[in-house]
Amino acid sequence: MQDTQPQSLTEAVLHFSDPDVCHKHMVGIKWPDGNIVCPECGGEKVGEIKSRRMFQCKTTECRKQFSTKVGTIFEDSALSLSKWFVVIWLIANCKNGASSCELSRAILVTQKSAWHMLHRIRLAMQTGSFRKPLKGVFKSDETFIGGVAKNMHKDKKAKKIKGTGGTGKAIVHGVLKRSDGDHPSEVRLAVVLNQKRATLHRTIKRNVKKGSVVYTDKLASYKGLDTDYIHDVIDHAVRYVEGLVHTNGMENFWSLLKRILRGTYVSVGPQHLMRYCDEEAFRFNERKGNDADRFGEVMNGVVGKRLTYSQLVSETA
Repeated sequence: MQDTQPQSLTEAVLHFSDPDVCHKHMVGIKWPDGNIVCPECGGEKVGEIKSRRMFQCKTTECRKQFSTKVGTIFEDSALSLSKWFVVIWLIANCKNGASSCELSRAILVTQKSAWHMLHRIRLAMQTGSFRKPLKGVFKSDETFIGGVAKNMHKDKKAKKIKGTGGTGKAIVHGVLKRSDGDHPSEVRLAVVLNQKRATLHRTIKRNVKKGSVVYTDKLASYKGLDTDYIHDVIDHAVRYVEGLVHTNGMENFWSLLKRILRGTYVSVGPQHLMRYCDEEAFRFNERKGNDADRFGEVMNGVVGKRLTYSQLVSETA
């Protein structure tokens, strides 16, 4: 009988409650051709220890035992794949994300473990901030991420706010490819150090093919794009739309990103910001699929990536 894949969260909880189902699913993810390979020596002579859902390399010089978690975001995790799969399903499909505190109560783990889990899943969602450049019509814009000055205590405001409203905040630069009929719009993001011309041009050139159309606001840093692109500018001091020229698509995405940062995650360190951007960009770019599709896309990204707790702590330090 053919294995029926779940289509909703309740179905996923029931489906992946069986450890054998999870094991079989991970084998298909890691070795889609059915050829199981030892992660230590690369040997193909591998036997299965079915009682423990483990494998053992039969090469005389190796003999290493390993599980399907090795070489994935799940490596060295004491949590069962049943819990991991349900959390992946949840975070891939929750429009506004899920906080580590909420998750810790839902699956009965510590907040620290939940926080680590979420960051590892965001790593799997990361399809690459700079994939191959696309051709089409693009909108480019930046946004500031950080505390609102009017909400700060006056002593803290005096210490942190030394210039304009963007001083001391993180900057996220985004380019959004407009829908071309066959494909929905797609966003690509980068956390950048500044709004200087070289910085913004670099992000655009890595994501947008030469000859494409690029719409921006009147920020001086965008000057010179017309050398490689068809560049049109909308002056927001005058109007926000002029025919087809506008950056509203990016403005709409910024509202989605800030909704999860302010409403769900509340306090996000700048050193971790890019992974939160990856999470929201993933859900935006995969919005036309169903819940099972998004779960499958995240699962396709779990192999070959690892993020240890010590790495997270060292980023924070």
